[in-house]
Amino acid sequence: MTSDAQPVAPRKGTVGGRILVSMILLTLTILVASGASMYLIQRGQTIARLDDSLSRSVGEFRVLAQEGVNPDTGQSFTKAEDLAYVAMQRSLPSANEGLVALTENRVRWVAPDHVELRLEGDQQLLDFINSSADSGRVSLATVNTQQREYRVVVIPVKLDGDSSEVRFALAYDMSAELLSLTRGYVVFGAVGLGILALASLASLIMVRRLLSPLTSLEKTAARITENQLDERVPVEGTSDLRALAGSFNEMVDHLQSSLQAQRQLLDDVGHELRTPITIVQGHLELQDNEDPEDVRHTQELSLDELSRMNLLVDDIVTIAQANRRGFVHLENVDISGLLDDILSKARGLGPRQWEIRERVSGEVMMDPQRITQAMLQLCSNAVKFSSTDSRIDLGATLSDGKLRLWVRDEGIGISAADQTRIFGRFARGSNGTRSEGSGLGLSIVQAIASAHSGQVAVESREGEGSTFSIYLPLQSRAAASSTSLTDSTGEHH
Repeated sequence: MTSDAQPVAPRKGTVGGRILVSMILLTLTILVASGASMYLIQRGQTIARLDDSLSRSVGEFRVLAQEGVNPDTGQSFTKAEDLAYVAMQRSLPSANEGLVALTENRVRWVAPDHVELRLEGDQQLLDFINSSADSGRVSLATVNTQQREYRVVVIPVKLDGDSSEVRFALAYDMSAELLSLTRGYVVFGAVGLGILALASLASLIMVRRLLSPLTSLEKTAARITENQLDERVPVEGTSDLRALAGSFNEMVDHLQSSLQAQRQLLDDVGHELRTPITIVQGHLELQDNEDPEDVRHTQELSLDELSRMNLLVDDIVTIAQANRRGFVHLENVDISGLLDDILSKARGLGPRQWEIRERVSGEVMMDPQRITQAMLQLCSNAVKFSSTDSRIDLGATLSDGKLRLWVRDEGIGISAADQTRIFGRFARGSNGTRSEGSGLGLSIVQAIASAHSGQVAVESREGEGSTFSIYLPLQSRAAASSTSLTDSTGEHH
């Protein structure tokens, strides 16, 4: 099967750099968003204020038009020009406000000279005023010309009996009205840039301090090699980074232990394999091919040594698998039935007085195949170091939330000094011999117990025998009682 998927390119930049850029962009976004929002709000408020002023002016004009009387002469208005003229005279333009009256597309009346905003000087605005009143209704709009931006209201003026029409316009210079606001936000922008610079500096310092454990982790990881595993990361910083540093140190500890164990295993395997190879090679070199008896003897010895090498390889494979996931397959196992099965198989190991002394009723989570393998290994050791027809007992008890499976023999026993080392790989007691096994039996038992989160222990006295126990935590249901049996026939009930 082929795939057209392209590999994903790794993201560039360090974690600290990406965090710093993200914080700067976030700060910049907040400043821009808040500044723009406030500017738009205040701009809207300014426009609303101008619209309110223009609306009042329109209202005053309407009152004057509805009364239809010139307040100066007391006579009625007969011409639209006169009404517009009086309205302009009565208007008091504020700062940045101007007014103009147009008739027949030309300027008819203009604001007094003291008014600074001269609407008649902006032809683009005049064109808008002329065109906006065609509907005959008051219009309010924002007009942008080449000179400035206006907020303008246009009032069409027409009287009955007068064919002329006047367009009366009042306008504010929005550019001037918004100038102070714009200047304020220029200052705001400058201050914002300063705040952004300070925030960036503070973020840089904070990110460096927060990520200093990561920097230390990176440097430590760079110094770690297969031959240099003593480096550790200082556990400091926030709780998350402390946990990361601790986990990294634990990983290096496990890696160092694994490599040391691997080297030790390779050294031991090399040593253990070298001996049978040397024996076979030496006998083959010295073999007298003309002597049938010597050939037969050499063949038997070579096959025996090769069998021992095969056993050694099998044991090494078992120990290697013990560290892998799936080494054990847990299931509910009936303890009493398991003991019966182990006893049945153990009887084939040698002529001994086999007996189950204690048993437990109920079920416990375990791998029955691996536990049987471990118990038979203990039984095999008991046979090796005990005399024919001596007693070998098996049993199971419950104590302190643990299941104890044990094997007891009446053999030669183990010295106190040897009890601390016999579980090591290729370790043998001082009273053992090279040909009695691979030296990995108890290591396999310990590996199986560890895979069940358990442990192995030994109690022994020289000349009185030994008791090996496998302790397994109770992971399922089991009876809370154990029964002691004393049937000397070896039968169990």
